[in-house]
Amino acid sequence: MNRRLFLEDLTRAAALCAVVPNVWRVTARPRLADDPFALGVASGDPTPTGAVLWTRLAPRPLEPDGGMEGPRTVVAWEVAEDEGFARVVRRGRATAAPELSYSVHADVDGLRPDRWYFYRFSVGGASGATSPVGRVRTTPADGATTPLRFAVASCQHYETGLFTALGHLAREELDLALHLGDYVYEYGPYPNRVRRHAGLEIRTVDDYRRRYAQYKSDPLLQAAHARCPWVVTWDDHEVDNNYAGGEGENEFESQEQMHQRRAAAYQAWWEHQPVRVPRARSWADLTVYRAVRWGGLARFAMLDGRQYRSRQACGGELQTVPCGDWNDPARTMLGAAQERWLDDGLARDGARWHVLGNQVMVAPFDQDPKAPERLDMDQWGGYPAARERLLRTLAGRAAGRAVVLTGDIHSSWVNEVRRGRAAVAAEFVGTSISSGGDGAEKWGAVTDEALAANPHIRWHNARRGYMTCEVTADAWRTDYRLVPYVSRPDAPVATAASFRLAHGRAVIERG
Repeated sequence: MNRRLFLEDLTRAAALCAVVPNVWRVTARPRLADDPFALGVASGDPTPTGAVLWTRLAPRPLEPDGGMEGPRTVVAWEVAEDEGFARVVRRGRATAAPELSYSVHADVDGLRPDRWYFYRFSVGGASGATSPVGRVRTTPADGATTPLRFAVASCQHYETGLFTALGHLAREELDLALHLGDYVYEYGPYPNRVRRHAGLEIRTVDDYRRRYAQYKSDPLLQAAHARCPWVVTWDDHEVDNNYAGGEGENEFESQEQMHQRRAAAYQAWWEHQPVRVPRARSWADLTVYRAVRWGGLARFAMLDGRQYRSRQACGGELQTVPCGDWNDPARTMLGAAQERWLDDGLARDGARWHVLGNQVMVAPFDQDPKAPERLDMDQWGGYPAARERLLRTLAGRAAGRAVVLTGDIHSSWVNEVRRGRAAVAAEFVGTSISSGGDGAEKWGAVTDEALAANPHIRWHNARRGYMTCEVTADAWRTDYRLVPYVSRPDAPVATAASFRLAHGRAVIERG
């Protein structure tokens, strides 16, 4: 995954060169029929001295190998203090390999903390091609409480709406952007019921690569990536709707088939994201939970709520509880290793704010208060023992300074996360970029009566958009930036609601 390990792999495979020399040949001057940077550029996982810079050579993105032909290709990168690249501070080269879809991950170091920089890639020398320019920001030095403004996005289904919200996000003044999953969707072109039984979902690494290429060809998504560094995690649709650990949604798919599918999906995800993750023994076991720190102000714990979870209880979807093994203490959302990692990070890190980048809603929502409690088995409410462990950790380690940021549900929610009667964290749930189409002011089940029976839920809306968060040492503000439609272009954006937190209190205030 990094240059040193990549070179070690080449050394171990050097014996192949005598047999098939063209496989390992590297060229600095590839033949390019079209612009190789059609998928844009991105940066991510910033540190005080660097970040990961990403691109992928794909002159014809929807063709096999993105339209690239031939051997591995040398790609040059530059980082400068100015957009015109008169003051270049770092240069380097990377190898774009066909085995990794000609993707490039340059892990740049040696920059100054708390600074904006510009970056670009080039290929083919003076007569070759140069990428668009992206902006990247290093994080403040350890201990600094420099204010932070960042955006939160999730759920961008290409077929159900335009990425208008990302166009607005790209014009915001941001230090950082978080994406909480469902970056792509695995669906085929047919309705859900037909798709499941006909096996029309994408499954191979080439399928997933083409799907990412389709999404990343969108100019609004490219503009949002170029605006600032992103910190990305995944949810279910990067692989298969509602998958849990090694089990997929489709009953006809064996665990072995699901393992192969997960490996293909995880590899394509890594190939298309500006992430820094440990090298894995298998693509099917990629560790993506990790922490990104903003000086001493905030620690972002990016969670993986899919790879290690137990299967949804009682057949999944909405169920009346208790039922089946719903309350079995052995059932998990994060897995034992990730739970320990989260607990240890909360205990050891003295950040003013602890932020959880999370997939599914933590706060419960009882949709029918007149009937026995019914909960969504895919959310944290479907894993009550795991949820209690999480709340116990938040209450003991970070009460009053923990904020949970959640995606998945295609609607906006503001929740006080309570353990008993005490609020231990605030949860801001962001709506989708486009999934679900235009949406509405309220999701159908969220009636006034239901909200009254769930007093920990402070606000709800079901339009499309994103969140922006402004954070200082003493206060947190979240704005819900929503668009009225995604079914046609040029929708305006407006702040639908704003909420505030004071450091040390998990009570959410409007305004």
